[in-house]
Amino acid sequence: MDKVKLTEFERIKKQISIFNEIGKTLTTSLTVNEVLEKILYKVAEFFSPENWSLLLVDEKKQELYFEIVVGDSIHTEKLKDIRLKVGEGVAGWVAKTGRPLFVPSVDEEPHFSRKVDNVTQFSTESIICIPMKIREKVLGVIELVNKKDITPLHKYDMELLTTVAEYAAIALENARNYEEVQRLTITDDITGLFNARHLHKLLELEIERSGFDGGVFSLIFFDLDYFKQVNDTHGHLIGSRLLGEVGRLIFANLKDNYAAARYGGDEFVLILPGTSKEEALEYCRTLQQTLNDTRFFTDEGLSIQITASFGIAAFPADAETKDELLHAADERMYKIKEREKNDIEIS
Repeated sequence: MDKVKLTEFERIKKQISIFNEIGKTLTTSLTVNEVLEKILYKVAEFFSPENWSLLLVDEKKQELYFEIVVGDSIHTEKLKDIRLKVGEGVAGWVAKTGRPLFVPSVDEEPHFSRKVDNVTQFSTESIICIPMKIREKVLGVIELVNKKDITPLHKYDMELLTTVAEYAAIALENARNYEEVQRLTITDDITGLFNARHLHKLLELEIERSGFDGGVFSLIFFDLDYFKQVNDTHGHLIGSRLLGEVGRLIFANLKDNYAAARYGGDEFVLILPGTSKEEALEYCRTLQQTLNDTRFFTDEGLSIQITASFGIAAFPADAETKDELLHAADERMYKIKEREKNDIEIS
């Protein structure tokens, strides 16, 4: 076998190896980023770029952002805040057209932009850019920069890259669909907060964690005051929309490690890890004031105001089980309901 045929044979062997590895990767239970990294590392081995990256499309903003970046000579931290408009630069052009592009020399490429190079102080010389498409929809692009191997691209190399990009797009789409299904199973469809079923799981986990390391956490149970009057006056559609608005208000005021759920009807529960009862009271007062100050549906001429009654319980001071903790906070909330409402009870 002569040298040319041997080289061709080795190339085919490498391509088969890539597809075998991709097949194995797609059947694993890795996270989507782990799957994509494994797929793209195999491609990088084959094409030997100086660095490579995966950019995903932000559909709402119609921008590309760097999801995965690999390469010794590139300052990856500086890429986190860089975004390219769809249509901007080589990657943006590929995302816009859905067509692959090989740029042997960026000096001769009208679509090339030095925006990224200027930020990272990197020098791009050549680019191979492939769209990640599924059903003609571009989810992102794979970009290989400065191919180290001086061997010219083979006529089948772009086909190989396109096929790999399709596998990556399928992996990404499947992962997103799975994440969305998972999200829907734990989310209340009216408020966007967690549902009661997931709340119980979170409470069990927090009790287990706090019990293990001797930590504390607090629970806020609250119920909207006179919510029935909203339904009676404005109808159940406005009532449901109001619950959704309250859910968004709660979410916007959550601290990073806090969790919130719609417990049922117009009742809500917040889990505050690592928070004492006194700290929970301070936080609850801020939330209460925010709710009191908000007027809902003013743009529709309604200006609905709603208040709430709050009960706070702490682990392990008030209770050591999930049900006891919920019961303690619920009872305290009802003390407020039976009195003046729009207040907080902690004992």
